Amino acid sequence: MSESDSASDAPDDARLPEDGARTRQPEEAQGAAAPARKRAAKKSAEKAAEKAAAKDKPKLTKTADRLAKLGLRSDIDLVLHLPMRYEDETTLTPIGELLPGGIAQTEGVVFDNEIAYRPRRQLVVKLQDHNGDELHLRFLNFYGSQVAQMAIGKRLRVRGDVRGGFFGMEMVHPAVKVVEGDAPLPQALTPVYPSTAGVTQAYLRKAIDNALSRAHLPELLPETVAHEFMDPLNVPPLMDAVKTLHHPPVNADEHELIDGTHPAWTRIKFEELLAQQLSLKRAHEERRTRAAPAMARHVAGRKSEETLLARLRGALPFTLTGAQERVVAEIAQDLEQPHPMQRLLQGDVGSGKTVVAALAAAQAIDAGYQAALMAPTEILAEQHARKLRGWLEPLGVQVAWLAGSLKAKEKRAALEAAALGTAQLVIGTHAIIQDAVEFARLGLVIVDEQHRFGVEQRLALRAKAQNAKAPDQAHREFQPHQLMMSATPIPRTLAMTYYADLDVSTIDELPPGRTPILTKLISDARREEVIARVRAAALTGRQVYWVCPLIEESETLQLQTAVETYETLVAALPELTVGLVHGRLASTDKAAVMDAFSRNEVQLLVATTVIEVGVDVPNASLMVIEHAERFGLAQLHQLRGRVGRGSAASVCVLLYTGPLSLTGRARLQTMRETTDGFEIARKDLEIRGPGEFLGARQSGAAMLRFANLENDAWLIEPARGAADRLLHEFPHVVTQHLNRWLGAREQYLKA
Repeated sequence: MSESDSASDAPDDARLPEDGARTRQPEEAQGAAAPARKRAAKKSAEKAAEKAAAKDKPKLTKTADRLAKLGLRSDIDLVLHLPMRYEDETTLTPIGELLPGGIAQTEGVVFDNEIAYRPRRQLVVKLQDHNGDELHLRFLNFYGSQVAQMAIGKRLRVRGDVRGGFFGMEMVHPAVKVVEGDAPLPQALTPVYPSTAGVTQAYLRKAIDNALSRAHLPELLPETVAHEFMDPLNVPPLMDAVKTLHHPPVNADEHELIDGTHPAWTRIKFEELLAQQLSLKRAHEERRTRAAPAMARHVAGRKSEETLLARLRGALPFTLTGAQERVVAEIAQDLEQPHPMQRLLQGDVGSGKTVVAALAAAQAIDAGYQAALMAPTEILAEQHARKLRGWLEPLGVQVAWLAGSLKAKEKRAALEAAALGTAQLVIGTHAIIQDAVEFARLGLVIVDEQHRFGVEQRLALRAKAQNAKAPDQAHREFQPHQLMMSATPIPRTLAMTYYADLDVSTIDELPPGRTPILTKLISDARREEVIARVRAAALTGRQVYWVCPLIEESETLQLQTAVETYETLVAALPELTVGLVHGRLASTDKAAVMDAFSRNEVQLLVATTVIEVGVDVPNASLMVIEHAERFGLAQLHQLRGRVGRGSAASVCVLLYTGPLSLTGRARLQTMRETTDGFEIARKDLEIRGPGEFLGARQSGAAMLRFANLENDAWLIEPARGAADRLLHEFPHVVTQHLNRWLGAREQYLKA
């Protein structure tokens, strides 16, 4: 701020000279200063009003705002804000019996209290119990009030992690309670609630208790539905279940409460799963009220054998498997409907999803519509483009390619072809959803590796059809049909919960001629043996992948990098042509290396995970995955699927660096034991939880708060059954149940 600005905003008397006499100014100067004085007076009045309002504002507002961040705006919200865990404060352990590594509660009198400065500033409080045993408490972050609270002579009850210190047993940042007289111990477990900064457990407990005294949770399920689906679960009434969880009875089974198997928890989990099922199934039914282009398999005025669909089938150099035929029929039937298809096509690596997508696109093109296929990486999108062009262009279909690496002239031509409708199939990466891209008559959207895209990205592609009009729905905007593909099979429990709004087709059969892949676990100490094996395989005419997890050196992870490995292998294998591909290469360079590998001009390809999906080189029969312990199961399975695509026996070497963690050991053991993608998916869900499978979908899906899919899968079936009954017979109950359990969060489940 300038000096003149400061002066104009100051009160008049702040501009008086030291002798107190106001300086005379010319009249016009005084007139010019008047507006400034008015502005200053107005600003001063506004500040005074703000201060007065702040004084009148209730102190609870800040806490209420923090509660709102937790989603706690009403009594029902508070009542359903259930404990995330329990603490056992019912017993005291003498200091002399404390064991390092455990959580315990003990009590003693403060005999020393000091602020130490080595190795860093900390508060050290020393307790002694009636047996004379001592315990040190350390607080690295503390307030002056805490120092006074734990003054010498105070009796403290402390609970925390016990560890062995230099001077004996100690606790760092334990929970502390000052004990007056013979304060009794709690008789039951103490609930601990999800919280946020500024909201203490004591405040939450009080707020929840007040809400419990006012609120009531009536049973919403009609008696017939409850009798069929809930009574067999042997669970208590909802209000009783909630009270039990907030205030566990003295005789409650502590283990059941803590591990979530208590009947009260079962009731809550059933209610939550029911809400999720209702929301997703209602979204599924609501889609049937929207318009979509009906794409008949039989084109009027044309013989069935003359359709693009029939000609494509006749031109394929292979016969579809039974599983492919089944899912092609499911998709074809969906495309004939006047409401939008939203189907997930899942199949193991190499099961033949691309040809299913091509047949779906052919049906759309036969009906006079455009199809668009979006893939997450340029390598995968280009692989699709190469394969689909080979099948469709000889049949007269124009395929456009749209990616960020295109030159301006090529991009303009592709955009024009999509906008005019001359391009009947458009294939590309995220570039497809840019604002500049328009379609003449987009009727089918295909998204490959759908979990790699965000909700917004998938919706953006779908919106590309919003302005087009279906011939039979001339006065209504329509949505395109949507086919999502995934080579990461979705475990059954996830398919029944988070994907309950989708129709799911599964290719559960591999094409004939695929050879099983042998997976070997080899320690990094035997690297020279692995390099020798690579040389032997390449000299017999086979090709090899060597996969690395990072591009540049990382001091924290200390992993072999793609660049370093490439240089090492070039030096070790001078008789081979070695290529390098990673995400930071220019698209043209990446494409050139991949093309050379496809033509067998490169025998050994060192790569990062850019080759995870879509790369199809049948002559590649050996893969080495560096630091395999660092990859997730789904990613390891995807990578392994790049070999075994031809007739030669294939091997995948998982090169690991010990010692392995329990999770790393479990992953590698699973990879060695099975090549079944569905079994691997089940194990991955067990090890890592649902996030890996939901991918970007979880940004739009409200995660389950109470139910755990691994332990509570048995509740999904009754929740699904109850949801079906409610949707068809008691729609008013559906709305009430969703308002209670999801509220505003329901919209996220539909994305």
